Amino acid sequence: MWVGLAFISAFLLGCYDVNKKMSLNENAVIPVLFFNTLISSLIFVPFIVLSYSTSMLEGTMFYVPFATVEQHIAVFLKAVIVLSSWLFGYFAIKNLPLTITGPIKATQPVLTLLGAMLIFGERLNIYQWIGVLLSIASFYLLSASGKKEGIHFTNNKWIFFMVLSAMLGALSGLYDKHLMRSLDVMTVQVWFNVYQCFIMAFILLLLWYPRRKKSTPFEWRWNIIFISVFLVLADWIYFYALSFPDSMISIVAMIRRSNVLVTFAAGALFFHEKNLKSKAMDLFLVLLGMIFLYIGTR
Repeated sequence: MWVGLAFISAFLLGCYDVNKKMSLNENAVIPVLFFNTLISSLIFVPFIVLSYSTSMLEGTMFYVPFATVEQHIAVFLKAVIVLSSWLFGYFAIKNLPLTITGPIKATQPVLTLLGAMLIFGERLNIYQWIGVLLSIASFYLLSASGKKEGIHFTNNKWIFFMVLSAMLGALSGLYDKHLMRSLDVMTVQVWFNVYQCFIMAFILLLLWYPRRKKSTPFEWRWNIIFISVFLVLADWIYFYALSFPDSMISIVAMIRRSNVLVTFAAGALFFHEKNLKSKAMDLFLVLLGMIFLYIGTR
């Protein structure tokens, strides 16, 4: 069941990425990210209030249990890791085509895999290894496609930002598996969103607002709301998948990156991006890798 949940999460994550790109085009990154975290936090406020003041949600999957100081610190650390990944990723998505950033992000599970093997002792079968190797190959082909658009992977800072985002995202995935061994799904998702909002408010008021006239102006777009809605749904299903005792973070993380299907289609239909034929080969390898991973988990 956790494999199917991972695929649902991947689709929602793709919708999240598309709305993120629409929100960031010629727009200020930090305010967009702040409103994303604010709206996500507001979505969970009713669950916090009902859980702490009534017994209405007790026994349901939406109940937010009381957390200890140590647990709050652990979730705060996750918020810092995820927010760092998002900051790098948002700037990269704003300045690069979706058909480039999507496949780069799709290689993130390879890093998660290495960590899962070292930390959690996870082992892959032959089908899963084939899926991983195909994903690695897609990254090298993607770099060749990027050169046709004047994007050189070795000296482009936005590519560097995207790679950093993927590395931090892999670290977050490994940390998620650790957290889900001892914490409730709602405890992690609710409080890490709240802590991200506070951190972004600090960054917005102290770092962006005083310099706002010297940078890209901020424009409110309704896609910002959809960013939060799709992300909350994708993350909740993701955490729920990880809560299964037999779930493997290396596989869940890899399946989640099949969201590149959605971003690739959006790049072609909505943003009219270039060199789609060569990038389609990269996408094909990613998809083929997902198929082998799925076969390996049956």
